[in-house]
Amino acid sequence: MIEWFSREMPVAETELQYDSPYQLLVAVILSAQCTDKRVNMITPALFEAYPTPEALAAASQEDIFRYIKSCSYPNNKARSLSGMARKLVEDFGGEVPSDMDSLLSLPGVGRKTANVILAVIFNRAAMAVDTHVFRVSERLGLTTGSRNPLQTEKELCRNIPADIIPLAHHWLILHGRYVCKARRPECLDCGLREICRYYTAGTKSI
Repeated sequence: MIEWFSREMPVAETELQYDSPYQLLVAVILSAQCTDKRVNMITPALFEAYPTPEALAAASQEDIFRYIKSCSYPNNKARSLSGMARKLVEDFGGEVPSDMDSLLSLPGVGRKTANVILAVIFNRAAMAVDTHVFRVSERLGLTTGSRNPLQTEKELCRNIPADIIPLAHHWLILHGRYVCKARRPECLDCGLREICRYYTAGTKSI
């Protein structure tokens, strides 16, 4: 699997558009249960209005809502973004922290979001597990019977070399987004089918 991805997808990165750690953090919070395409439509105006954590911290939830109302759960996300920005300014001087515990202390930031920041911004061996990573890992046979994202994360980090985990995170996401789709995986167009547990077993139950 690593050999194939290294050859076929040597460059793999987030499809979220951002220019700073702050912007990526905002974008990842917005991306929960929302497509990257939709987030990328929202963020230009949002970042123009609130280019810094300080500017976002000074905004009301109602003002933030106006910019993000077309994404999923805009009320909750407006509250999260407001709280995140205030804590980022008050506790971290407006700088996105580089450790898991500090990231998890920010409103709206769960383990998946924290791992994205650690991997993308700080190049840490952090595996963010979203629905794509969870599904693709189980289908390929990289995990077996994982009950939750944390189990998948631990299994992948145990078996993938640490130096390529940040890249492997994007491999699995992009593969799940464009090839190993949830409802109709494009197995016949997949270069991994001969080593894929889902394909070789001929089952559609995963």
